[in-house]
Amino acid sequence: MASSNSKHPVALTIAGSDPGGGAGLQADLKTFAALGVYGYSVITEVIAQNSWKVADVEPVAPELVEAQLDVLALEFSPRALKTGALANAAIVKAVARTIERLKMPAPVVDPVIVSSAGARLIGPKGERAIRKRLIPLAAIVTPNIAEAEGLADIQIDSDAAIRKAAEKILKLGAHAVVIKGGHREDDKSATDFFYDGRTFVELKGPRIAGGGAHGTGCAFSAAIAAYLARGASLEDSVRGAKRFVTMALKQSFKLGKGRALLDHFARG
Repeated sequence: MASSNSKHPVALTIAGSDPGGGAGLQADLKTFAALGVYGYSVITEVIAQNSWKVADVEPVAPELVEAQLDVLALEFSPRALKTGALANAAIVKAVARTIERLKMPAPVVDPVIVSSAGARLIGPKGERAIRKRLIPLAAIVTPNIAEAEGLADIQIDSDAAIRKAAEKILKLGAHAVVIKGGHREDDKSATDFFYDGRTFVELKGPRIAGGGAHGTGCAFSAAIAAYLARGASLEDSVRGAKRFVTMALKQSFKLGKGRALLDHFARG
């Protein structure tokens, strides 16, 4: 792989495409730019969607996903990377295999398995591949509540359950986990739980009215990768990402009748 030496940090997103720009690799690239990081992107699936509806999905061939990573590596090595929607088990395995082969940085893994609304976004084989092949490579995993319940195989109905889920997810092989609590109805704040195997850290933020915004999970994981690319520690990167998404939510807006869209140019 080419050298990673540069005055400008580079981060890589491996994710699906959102033509509306609210989520997916478009949101990741906006987040990278807002945080002063140059963004590489590898597309895994083309998604016909807007802020409130997914109409169609077309996965990219695993060989083409791998080829995108290979050709980028010929030119420059990113200082950090994140994964988002990976479509199916074959793509998950291709991504994991290539990260290992190219000796890329440990990824920020946004395990796009279940949406915050409860819709399944990858099949059971894909979920198993994320568990067995991708999470063991991860610097940090960033599940929402529904995804954490699936990965840990427990119901999350309390802070104690979140801590237990974090411990179980960490045993899958990741270095750290942050469980996003923004959709917990029993939490007056929006509290995320970070765990690195040593200590639990509660990251509280104001709960922004408006019923949730499209793409918050994408922006959060991308912001972690951006801060890592800038040289921050893992915990500081998570804290910075929390501040970034909170600021972006405060400046969110709507197009047409869709859900709120983040202002990804909020500086963090």
